[in-house]
Amino acid sequence: MIYLDHAATTPVRREAIEAMWPYLTGAFGNPSSRHELGDEAARALAWARGEVAAVVGCRPGEVVFTSGGTEADNLAIKGIALARPRGRRIVVSPIEHEAVLESAAYLARHHGFTVTEVAVDEGGIVHPSALAAALTPDTALVSVQLVNNEIGTIQPLAELAAIAHDAGALMHTDAVQAAGHLDLRLDGLGVDALSLAGHKVGAPKGTGVLVARGRVALEPVLHGGGQERGRRSGTENVAGAVAFATALRLAEAERADAAAQAARQGLQLRERILAGLDGAQLTGDRERRLPGTVSFVFPGTSGEAVLLELDRLGVTCSSGSACAAGSSDPSHVLTAIGIPADLAQTAVRFTLGPTTTDEEIADAAASVIRAVSAVRAIVGS
Repeated sequence: MIYLDHAATTPVRREAIEAMWPYLTGAFGNPSSRHELGDEAARALAWARGEVAAVVGCRPGEVVFTSGGTEADNLAIKGIALARPRGRRIVVSPIEHEAVLESAAYLARHHGFTVTEVAVDEGGIVHPSALAAALTPDTALVSVQLVNNEIGTIQPLAELAAIAHDAGALMHTDAVQAAGHLDLRLDGLGVDALSLAGHKVGAPKGTGVLVARGRVALEPVLHGGGQERGRRSGTENVAGAVAFATALRLAEAERADAAAQAARQGLQLRERILAGLDGAQLTGDRERRLPGTVSFVFPGTSGEAVLLELDRLGVTCSSGSACAAGSSDPSHVLTAIGIPADLAQTAVRFTLGPTTTDEEIADAAASVIRAVSAVRAIVGS
């Protein structure tokens, strides 16, 4: 099998499994318990918090452990908006992950917020001038992804954050797809809050983080025992937090080498497919993109049929966001960047990882050309 769906999930790192194992076995205590077993768990949780803080460039107390990126996005959007008295308007891009869009829609339905979608260009970029035009004096929060999960477009986030702050709004970013690929330090990004998911960097599924600056008030989404400084109740997943911190630290240490490899291999895959298939169209911005995310639409095909043929040929990939799998609707990301709905239904996404080999890239490109050609022959017959 050639696995080219790392944006959906990554294999769990052995180091993460080994790091979490003690806290699933002998050191199984509740970190809120006041005895040695609980204290041991509390120390492990504090270590994990410190490791994440070192990568993101924040204080350990600003790290909130969650059950994943979806919960982190929900806590950011709902928590900041409901705790922010400045206004009741939220600005998002139309290509955000569903966790952001649905959280904003919830606030509009049940709490009287107004949600404004700032337009993107054909590459998926939010231009600073467009964001400035979308802001009003009652804008409480702006949320724009650092990297889009379907097309790999990288946003000019520092510029966007500066514009949001000039207007008095707070800035959140869903950085789930950026971890292990881009610098996540808050000062460089200029954001007030940032969401991450463990299974994108080699930690188990069900682990995640919201980093929120200490000055940012958060209304909790989960109520109960007041864990995570009252921001996220529920007994902490100590083993998961340790695994997340271990995997994130390793991904950060490997980032430069992984980026160079992805740039080389992504370009090879991209150019071989474009040269071998008439009409193939790369989606997303040509320059501001993660090189290891290569997404196409293939006119004259069905994306689902191409995926099935590729799976038969031993290539594992996707049509876009795994969270939207099973939906018959075209991708909201692709339609937002101007791709017609029928063409958006032909999308296929390839996302490379640090273990992807040059031989796999060559074999995958040949398989893609073969699969698309076979589907076109059937559709056209």
